[in-house]
Amino acid sequence: MKKYLQPTYFLDFDNAEVQAFAEVNSNKNQNNKENAIQLYYAVRDGFKYNPYVLDLRKVGLKASSLLKKKSGYCIEKAVLLAAVGRYVGIPSRLSFYIVANHIATEKIEKVLKTNKLVFHGATEFYLDGKWLKLTPAFDARLCKHLNVATLDFDGTEDAIFQQYDNSGNVFMNYLHEYGDFDDMPYQLAIDEFIKHYPHIFSRKEYLVDDKVYNLGK
Repeated sequence: MKKYLQPTYFLDFDNAEVQAFAEVNSNKNQNNKENAIQLYYAVRDGFKYNPYVLDLRKVGLKASSLLKKKSGYCIEKAVLLAAVGRYVGIPSRLSFYIVANHIATEKIEKVLKTNKLVFHGATEFYLDGKWLKLTPAFDARLCKHLNVATLDFDGTEDAIFQQYDNSGNVFMNYLHEYGDFDDMPYQLAIDEFIKHYPHIFSRKEYLVDDKVYNLGK
């Protein structure tokens, strides 16, 4: 369990800004469950979900990097949540999935040429003897806009699956699980992006210059 409490290159809670964010959004007088809930909502709603700007630089995927922005995509938000969890003493790790998104996806589907979102990121907290999966990606404002119930977390059950919108239409399906990781599996993520979206991510281009991809243009 020790490795799930240590800082890493990506989960850099030894960074002063990450520590400050964790301290503002937790309380040393609370237990791990209470702090986990508070941190989850701070990350979920503190940064707008933006799947159109993918920062694939190693430095761009550090937890501290998201704190310099107002929005982020699922991997960035999951990494930050895991980092602040570790800082307050909650064993934390990451897990990743391929999901099929069915709601309000016309724009992103046109770019990706599929409704499959590869390497969708989640955080896992170890609470009361079990690992709980959390996806802090979709902020409350976005959910309201999409007519989807917010993905809420009570500290006892997973908060990972929004299968239907409020009208009963299918919103999201999980198609594949990559497993859990004690740090961001950077090269695996890059390989999967290149494999599934070769028209966007070129290995030759990437190897020459890792970069930020603006898919909204």
